[in-house]
Amino acid sequence: MGFRLSKIYTKTGDKGNTSLAFGDPIHKGALIIECIGNIDELNSLIGCTFSKLNKDSKTYDPLIHIQHQLFNYGAELAMPKHPKIDAQDVTFLEENIDHLNTMLPSLKEFILPGGTPAAADCFFARAYARKAERNLARFQQTNALSEILLQYINRLSDFLFVAARYLNKENEHPETYWQSQRLQKNQ
Repeated sequence: MGFRLSKIYTKTGDKGNTSLAFGDPIHKGALIIECIGNIDELNSLIGCTFSKLNKDSKTYDPLIHIQHQLFNYGAELAMPKHPKIDAQDVTFLEENIDHLNTMLPSLKEFILPGGTPAAADCFFARAYARKAERNLARFQQTNALSEILLQYINRLSDFLFVAARYLNKENEHPETYWQSQRLQKNQ
């Protein structure tokens, strides 16, 4: 069997530092650590969604695949010279977006996040993916970052939006349309 975590606490972070894979110490407040933490939190939010799914849901297999890919994503952030995410991963998201979207009505107005517990968690994960994307874009301003990583996180937020809509439809929960003041004035 390969490498095992036999000791959970190391005490190396007790003074506010950590390290990237095979690297020098880095402060836990560094933007790259924030980005890695965002990916970890996003994966946990997807786990919350996943925990409420029926195994028959068309979102079940894609979401578990995405959770594995988010571990790869975090590994690539920690070891940028060892790419783990590629164009095929972006294509996977696009194909799943397209597949789920064919089963949904067209959007004519913005919808409010919510609905079933799984859909609400999925909407939350989508919002968090966008937060992660903003931090990654900030990081990219002064550091090298693979374009594929930004494409993947952008497409992932799109997938999570469509998946949330699909989860509501799958469970016969109606979408709540935004009551825009613009629309109300034109009626």
